[in-house]
Amino acid sequence: MRNLFRQNAVFISLSLMLLIALGLALLCVEKGDLHLLLCDHHTPARDIFYRYYTHIAEWFPYVVCIAILLFGRLGDGLFASACQAFAALTTQIIKHILVAPRPLTWFAEHMPDVQLPLAEGVRMNYWLSFPSGHTTSFFALAFAVCILLTKSPRIPSFHGILVQFLLFFAAALGGYSRIYLSQHFAADVFGGMLVGCLIPIVCYAIFSRYEGKKWYNYRVLQKK
Repeated sequence: MRNLFRQNAVFISLSLMLLIALGLALLCVEKGDLHLLLCDHHTPARDIFYRYYTHIAEWFPYVVCIAILLFGRLGDGLFASACQAFAALTTQIIKHILVAPRPLTWFAEHMPDVQLPLAEGVRMNYWLSFPSGHTTSFFALAFAVCILLTKSPRIPSFHGILVQFLLFFAAALGGYSRIYLSQHFAADVFGGMLVGCLIPIVCYAIFSRYEGKKWYNYRVLQKK
């Protein structure tokens, strides 16, 4: 586990800083006011960008997992797949236990005079708000890929730092897209980040025990 935190110090540190910043904002600013502060920056270009970028979390992580399974080591592919599967399962269990209202539902009840800025063409949801499943998916994939890349001897330390920063930025942007589109509150993104960052740590603790096994290092598409 020491190697995990040492090799991925940049991604983990940035994630912790964002979690702390979000946590402080949630403590200091009212729920509705914070949402309006974060989502009230709409432009036509941003609407288009976030409308499509947010959908990456719905299919891209699974494409990456399949690619790793086919072209990388079997164990690495199973690790990445487990991160996505268990993160999604955890998120859905919490969602269906809490059944929290989404911004449109919450504002209609608590601040009916407020008209939320919405992006054209986005199908809005009304319930199962906490935590954000898209944010979970973004961070689970980013962290899992970080773990796999930074432990590779082929990745120089400087490139590893750059990769961690870029993957964190991509995941954070995905989380923000959920707030921008008024599909989630900041608290939902906070919860999604927690799940998305914790599940890969748990999966790493399990899969790292088998890294020396023959099955872990098996390659599905082996070179002849």
